Amino acid sequence: MIHTIDATDKTIGRLSTAIVHILRGKHNVDFVPYLITGDQVEVTNLTKAKFTGKKFTQKEYYHFSGYPGGLKTKKLSDVWVKDPGFVLRNAVSHMLPNNKLRNEIMKNLIIK
Repeated sequence: MIHTIDATDKTIGRLSTAIVHILRGKHNVDFVPYLITGDQVEVTNLTKAKFTGKKFTQKEYYHFSGYPGGLKTKKLSDVWVKDPGFVLRNAVSHMLPNNKLRNEIMKNLIIK
């Protein structure tokens, strides 16, 4: 089953928690944490989502290569202009449990 969520005037955090709830299958009666019992989620109008506070200008994403001096930072505002889907995928991915099912569950997220 495909659930369609309109992201217009919704904050990214609240939106991603609703998405994770459906992706994991917690809305189903037969939910078990070690199986994928969730549904597909399709997100539309992501560019019309909003941020609260000063997150849009102050939040940074970090990537460390493992070498000295290899820490790279990107501001949320720069990433949002280039690819708004990355921001939502990153938020949803970090809300899912860190195990083998994470990548399989993330395949059920469709961003348009």
